[in-house]
Amino acid sequence: MKKNIKWLLLVSLIVVACNNDDSNDEPAEVPVVPGTAVFTKYVALGDSFAAGYSDGALFAKGQSNAYTNILSQQFAAAGGGAFTTPYMLDNIGGFSSGGVQIPKFPTRFIFEPVTRTPVNVPGVSGTAITARLTGSFNNMGVPGAKSFHLLAPGYGNLAGVFTTPATANPYFARFSSSSTTSILADAMAQAPTFFSLFIGGNDVLGYATNGGVPTSQDPVLGDDITPTATFNFAYNTLVSTLTSNGAKGVVANLPYITTLPHFTTVPYNPLTAKSIGKDNEAVGLATIKLLNAQLYGPLKAALTAFGAGDRINLLSETSASPVLIKDETLPNLAAKLAAAFTPTLGAQTAAFYGAIFGQARQAKSTDLLLLTTRAAIGAAPTAVDSGVGIAPPYPLNAFGISFPLQDKHVLIPTEIEEIRVATDAYNVIIAAAAEAKGLAFVDTKGVMTKLSSGGIRFGNFTMTSSYAVGGAFSLDGVHPSPRGYGLIANIFIDAINAKYGSTLRHVDLGTYPIQYPLTIQ
Repeated sequence: MKKNIKWLLLVSLIVVACNNDDSNDEPAEVPVVPGTAVFTKYVALGDSFAAGYSDGALFAKGQSNAYTNILSQQFAAAGGGAFTTPYMLDNIGGFSSGGVQIPKFPTRFIFEPVTRTPVNVPGVSGTAITARLTGSFNNMGVPGAKSFHLLAPGYGNLAGVFTTPATANPYFARFSSSSTTSILADAMAQAPTFFSLFIGGNDVLGYATNGGVPTSQDPVLGDDITPTATFNFAYNTLVSTLTSNGAKGVVANLPYITTLPHFTTVPYNPLTAKSIGKDNEAVGLATIKLLNAQLYGPLKAALTAFGAGDRINLLSETSASPVLIKDETLPNLAAKLAAAFTPTLGAQTAAFYGAIFGQARQAKSTDLLLLTTRAAIGAAPTAVDSGVGIAPPYPLNAFGISFPLQDKHVLIPTEIEEIRVATDAYNVIIAAAAEAKGLAFVDTKGVMTKLSSGGIRFGNFTMTSSYAVGGAFSLDGVHPSPRGYGLIANIFIDAINAKYGSTLRHVDLGTYPIQYPLTIQ
C-alpha cells in the first residue's frame, strides 16, 4: 500500500513538472515587428471612410474609431509615431453656423426602435463651419473627396465652401495648411514613411445615392461618375508622388457600392394591404380595390393595347406588390395614353395622365430602391419633386402607389451597370498601381462580397451587410459602424503583414459596438 502511495506521488510530481515546463505545446507569442515597413510617420489619405464618418455625419467618437486611427494604434507597437486627427468638437455631428445646425450637414443618426428608422440626434454641433485648426494632421481623410480632389489646389479654401457651386470642401478647409494647398501637398509636407490610400468610392457614390441623376461635380455632394481617364491620372499621380521618397504603403480596391445596405434594404415590392392602409389592413384592401378599378385596370388595358402590358399589373389583394417607378429608358407612350383616355377623362386630364404614366412601370427585382426612398413611398408628391410641375391631386397623391417614384428614388439596371463598369475600371487601375509600386493591396471588394453573402464570422459573432442589425454598417447604410471600421483595420493589417513581413496584431472586433448610443461618453 505504501509503495502504491509513493508511486502515485511520483507520478503526480512528474505531471506537475511537465505542466510547468517552459517547453509546453502552447506557441510562444510572436513579437510585433515592422518587417520592411517603416511606420515612424504614417499619413492616411482618403475620403469619409478614412475620416471615420458614420451614421450620416462626422463626429469625434467616430473619428477615434476610424480604421486609420485603429491602424495607427497597432503601428505604435512596431515603431509607429504619433497620429494626429482633426477632431470635430463633439459627438453631435455635422456643422453649425451662428449657433444653428446647417441643414446640408445635419447631426448624426441614432436608431428609433418604435419606428425602426434612423433619426437625427437633437442638438447643434459645436463645430462651426468657419472654424479652422492649426498644425499638421496625419489623418487626411476628407468626407466627400473624390480621387481628383486630393490633387486639387484650393480644395481647402474656406471661401470656396460658400460659392455656388462649391469649389472647396469644409472638412478640408478646417485643417488645410493654406487656402491654395492640396490634400496631397499637405500629406507630402509631412515626409511620410508609410501611407494608406483608400479612395474612389465617392467617384461613383454621389451618382448612385442620387438615383443615377447626374448634375454636377460639386466637391462635397457631386453626383457624376468620374471618367476612367480622370481617375487613372489622379490615382497614378497620387501613388507616384506618395512613393517618390521611398515611402511604403497600403492601397485598397473598391466594392460595388450597390451592394451596400443603402441600396439593398428597401424591397422593390413593399406594397401590401397593411402598408397601403398604414397598418389598417381593411382600409388598405379597400384602397387596392379602388386603385385597381380606377387606375391600374385602365392603365393595364391601354398599355396592353400598345403592346406594353407587361409594364403594369393589378395590385395584389393577398401578397406584396411592386412600387410604381418612372423608367426613363422606356419608350414614352404619353401621347398614346392621352389619346386613349381623352374620351373618358377629357383632353386636359388625359394629357396629364399621359405625362405621368408614359414611362411608368412597376419595379422589378433588378431595380434598387434607395434607403432614403423608404420615407417617400406613400408620401404626396409636391410641385418640386413630382416631375410634372404641380402637386398631383387625389388619387395620384401617393409616391410608388398611385404616382411613379422618380429617377432620383431608384437605380434601374442601366444605371447599376454604369456604376459596375466604372468600379471595375477603377479597380484595374488600383491593382496595377499597387503592383507597379510594390504596395500592400487590400481586396475590400472581396470582403464586401462575403459580408453580403453569408457574412464573416469572428469569435461568437457573425458580421453581415444587413441594415442596422448586421454589425458592419452604420445607420446611413453606406459608412461602416465602429465594428465595421475594426474589420477594415484588420484586413488592412493582413495585407500589410503579407507584403512587408510585419507581425501587426488584429484588434478584437467584439470590443467595438455595432451602433452608437444617443449619449456618447
